[in-house]
Amino acid sequence: MSAAVAAAPARVEAGTGRMPRHVAIIMDGNGRWAKKRMLPRAMGHKKGVETVRSIVRAAGELGLEALSLYAFSSENWKRPEDEISDLMGLMRSFIKSDIDEFTANDVRLKIIGNYRALAPDIVDMLDDALERTSKNSRTTLAVALNYGSQDELVRAAQAAAAQGTITAETIEANLDTADMPPLDLLIRTSGEQRLSNFMLWQAAYAEFWFTDTLWPDFTKAELAQALNEFAGRERRFGGR
Repeated sequence: MSAAVAAAPARVEAGTGRMPRHVAIIMDGNGRWAKKRMLPRAMGHKKGVETVRSIVRAAGELGLEALSLYAFSSENWKRPEDEISDLMGLMRSFIKSDIDEFTANDVRLKIIGNYRALAPDIVDMLDDALERTSKNSRTTLAVALNYGSQDELVRAAQAAAAQGTITAETIEANLDTADMPPLDLLIRTSGEQRLSNFMLWQAAYAEFWFTDTLWPDFTKAELAQALNEFAGRERRFGGR
């Protein structure tokens, strides 16, 4: 799949069965974007947040019911302390600056992962944002914070066991994404082609779309291209 997109292609209409309801994105390439420009990594992350803002807007404009973004994994704590500090500062700024826009655009914020392990002030800000957007229904934005899919599966299996028999249905009912549509399409930027412990269960029958574009350069037009390529695929879910 090419990263170059000249213009947004024609869109398929929501409700035809060819439009994905739920798209997830592994946002990769902030550091490489900065390195190519001989800038600090922090500048790559800052530009990446600007891309998050534009893609969240695009998701609503393109008719997506749900958009999930892999923002901070449970493995990201291994990064240098100053980089983690920069990321947390950007998170604070994003919540403060964008919560009013979420409310105005009918976006419901959802957090997946153990976000309560973050700094107390961030937890308080997220709790407030979750409450303020809880009644919104146009688009659900799920942000993965301190998230790891293997941990999610362990927690879901433990909850299912406490409730009774462990089945595929009871595990799924206890996933962080239980109240969201099934995952249709998973996108990863920057040329990497792996899941990196993201939505392992949810991606069982999702379509994958990879692009060489670094996350800070990802656009609405390229998202539309991914949706249109999805529309042309035949999904058999194990059948013939």
